[in-house]
Amino acid sequence: MTAQEPIGTGFGARSTTADVLGGSDLTGRLALVTGGGSGLGLETVRAFVDAGATVVAAVRRPEAAEAALGPVGPVEVRALDLADQESVREFADGFLAGGRSIDFLIGNAGVMALPETRVGPGWEAHFATNHLGHHALVNRLWPALVAGTGARVVALSSSAHRMSAMRWDDVMFRTGYDRTAAYAQSKTADALFAVHLDLLGRAHGVRAFAVDPGAIMTPLQRHMTRAEMAALGWIDGAGQVHPGFKTPAQGAATQVWAATTRQLDGTGGLYLQDCDVAALSTDDSPGVRPHAVDPGEAARLWELSADLTGTDAFAGR
Repeated sequence: MTAQEPIGTGFGARSTTADVLGGSDLTGRLALVTGGGSGLGLETVRAFVDAGATVVAAVRRPEAAEAALGPVGPVEVRALDLADQESVREFADGFLAGGRSIDFLIGNAGVMALPETRVGPGWEAHFATNHLGHHALVNRLWPALVAGTGARVVALSSSAHRMSAMRWDDVMFRTGYDRTAAYAQSKTADALFAVHLDLLGRAHGVRAFAVDPGAIMTPLQRHMTRAEMAALGWIDGAGQVHPGFKTPAQGAATQVWAATTRQLDGTGGLYLQDCDVAALSTDDSPGVRPHAVDPGEAARLWELSADLTGTDAFAGR
């Protein structure tokens, strides 16, 4: 089990990307952000650009992303559909052809609350997009990650992971589809991905972390109705967002902190929350459920994902 104990970083739930970067100079570093054209991805891109980093935004709709990112500054926008393994391959091949290294890879893109949707060879869309797409992307980009000095990979999980461990008997929801459970399982998978990637990558100087950004109102909720969000207490009758929700800059802070902070040097495979290491939790208290940081579960998921996507940078090593 990973050492899930808070370290007292001095930051918290209301810290912003500017707070955690603290005037850091990232000139000469390259950040790749999936889903970098909206929501938390856009705020993450903005933070990296403001700190002087070179930023590649990998997005499903390049034209919309370019329009949104125009005021941010110089950002390289490239097309990537994580639900399409061929798109992942094309993106990775194109990036590797440039011979550049990656310092920070932020697996920010994702989908939530989809009606039952099948992609590729019939894969359930939450699992295929949120997890399998990022698994294949990181493995295909491995040469660029190891080419740098101390690269970090950050996988976006969610507190929703609490609602589902891996459903090994029916990962793809062939029967009894439930969109909440499907999203929850994909977020557990994102956390487990970071656990095993860190185990494999640490000998090569690459570390991985999973992040719970907290509750933020972003385009991720596009498939939910106003009534559904009100029933969950996310908004009130007038459509006002619950005061406990973070701003996008606060929501993006933990992933930016995870990628850049010296406070995590020499560690990895950890689940992070509110700009600190999350505690293990088996009740309603904040933190990460043991099933999302279990090394055995992580290894089993890696084997399944490598088999499904045909990508494993560590095969035979």
